[in-house]
Amino acid sequence: MRRTTAAAAASVVMLLVAGCSAAGDPRVDTADVALPPAGGAPDYQLGGAYEPDDAVAIVGRDRTAAPAAGRYSICYVNGFQTQPGERELWDPDLLVSIDGEPLIDPEWPDEVLVDTSTQARRDRILDLVAPWIRGCADDGFDAVEFDNLDSFTRSQGRLDLDGNLALATAYVETAHAAGLAAGQKNAAEYAPLLHDEAGFDFAVVEECAAYAECGEYTRVYGDAVIDIEYTDNLPRGWGEVCADSATPASVVLRDRDLSVEGDAEHVEMHC
Repeated sequence: MRRTTAAAAASVVMLLVAGCSAAGDPRVDTADVALPPAGGAPDYQLGGAYEPDDAVAIVGRDRTAAPAAGRYSICYVNGFQTQPGERELWDPDLLVSIDGEPLIDPEWPDEVLVDTSTQARRDRILDLVAPWIRGCADDGFDAVEFDNLDSFTRSQGRLDLDGNLALATAYVETAHAAGLAAGQKNAAEYAPLLHDEAGFDFAVVEECAAYAECGEYTRVYGDAVIDIEYTDNLPRGWGEVCADSATPASVVLRDRDLSVEGDAEHVEMHC
């Protein structure tokens, strides 16, 4: 449940656009793994697992939860920042620090940026995260999504795109070796590079309708885009969002906290 930081330099954006496949001709490398069902109704359950509605075909859950039986299940892995409550799993030198203090994501006070700046550190990060990825496969998930691919944009210059791209590539290779499809999470402006260079198969995106960026994903991944919109930031009525041809076919409207079914705040609507 995260918004990507939309602050890429114009020169970088131009480079990525140049590498994008032509509109209407998206190139998706399935890598012998199963993609999400095209147009399948999704639900995003990072706030807690519950029985999906009968119409739901795709379910995203945290790696600590079990997959949804009978649905295409996506396992959430926070690959570039520490997950809340799990900082102790990380060696301190694998975390970005500023003046001796861990660099915390300003929007997520429990999350510290992971240091992707050297190959040696990336190898050790992969040693920690790879078992989580393989655990998703062992548990029965069909795919894994990797969050905070753009953490370098919040690193105060300590990280760069190349380091995160190299680690993302290693994550994708690990996922494919385990039989899992690999999902890009947010980071619209980097979609061509993440697909073509890192090898991502599909995208899980938040609020692409609200921020008018759905086309940046669908031009790269075609129908393999799963969009989560939130009730507190809809650009227009839900019916209008659904009727917009730019909106991905796999879209769900959720409450910001992704609360479980039965909670007073719970919202889950499909087109």
